[in-house]
Amino acid sequence: MRAIRIHEFGAPQVMRLEEIPDPKPAAGQVLVRVKAVGVNPVDTYIRSGAYAMKPALPYTPGSDAAGTIEAVGPEVTGFKVADRVYTAGTLSGAYAELALCAVSQVHRLPEKATFEQGAALGVPYATAYRALFHRGKAQPGETLLVHGASGGVGVAAVQLARAHGMIVIGTAGTERGLKLVAENGAQHVLDHHQTDYLAEAVRLAGGQGFDLILEMLANVNLGQDLGVLAKFGRVVVIGSRGKVEIDPRDTMGRDASILGMTLFNVNEPELGRIHAALIAGLENGTLRPVTGQKLPLAEAPRAHQAVMAPGSYGKIILIP
Repeated sequence: MRAIRIHEFGAPQVMRLEEIPDPKPAAGQVLVRVKAVGVNPVDTYIRSGAYAMKPALPYTPGSDAAGTIEAVGPEVTGFKVADRVYTAGTLSGAYAELALCAVSQVHRLPEKATFEQGAALGVPYATAYRALFHRGKAQPGETLLVHGASGGVGVAAVQLARAHGMIVIGTAGTERGLKLVAENGAQHVLDHHQTDYLAEAVRLAGGQGFDLILEMLANVNLGQDLGVLAKFGRVVVIGSRGKVEIDPRDTMGRDASILGMTLFNVNEPELGRIHAALIAGLENGTLRPVTGQKLPLAEAPRAHQAVMAPGSYGKIILIP
C-alpha cells in the first residue's frame, strides 16, 4: 500500500509517500480501507518533534480517517467486511491507503454521512464535545464565546452548543470564515482582527460577560478572555502556541476557572460515550462536519502548512 512515512522529525517536507507492506489484523483488530483522512494541528506538532509524546521512527502520521472495513481479525464482533466506519486513533497511522486499528478505535459511520465528514470527526468533534460538556460543564441558556470558530474544532463546538440550547458568539478572521460560523448556528459572529471585538462580544452577550469561553489560541487571547468572563465563568484551553502573561486578579473576583484539556487524557469508556453522542448527532443532522480543502495524499506537506495558516475554514482532508 501507499503511505506517508516520516523517518526524521522536522519540517513538513520530511513526509514522503512510500510503498510499504499491507498491515494484517491480529486478534481484536480491524483493517480499514481509507477513503478520506482528517488533518489535525496535533499531527504537525508530532511531526515537528515538538510534542511531548513522540512516536518511534519511522512512522505514518494521523489518527482520523474514514472508509470501509477491509478485513477483521479473530475475536472481533460488531464489525464485518465492507462496513462504513470512521477512526478515532489507529495502530499504524491514518495517512495511508490502509489503516490498522484496534476495534475500540473504530466507530460506525451513518449512511447519510460522507467519508470526508467521517474523517473530520475524531479529534475535532471529540475535542469540542469534551471541552464543552466534560471540562466546561456547559448548560443550556449559558453564553459561549468560541475563539477561532471557523476551524474544525470551532465549527464542531458551534454546532454542539447550539443543539444544547446555548447562546453562541463565534469569531473568525475572514469574511468567508465569518459566514461559515453564522451558517453553522452562531447567533452572532465577530472579526477577531477588530480592536474592539471583545467589547462588542460582551454587549451582544447581554453585558454580563461569558459563562464559558473555548480558546484555540491561548497564548494570544487568554489574558483578555479572563476580563470578559461572567461570575463563575470558565475558559477551556484547547490550543496554545506559546506562553502568555495573565493577571490572576481577573479570576479572583469572578471565581473564574481556567481549564486545560487534551484528548490523550480521556479513558476508553469516556471516549465511547463521546462517540455515541457524535454518531447520534450525525444521524439526526445536528452535526454537519465542513470540509475546507481536499488534497491528494501525496500533498500531505502542503496540508500541514495549510492547517497551521491563519484564516482556518473547516476541515482539511487528504484523499488516498
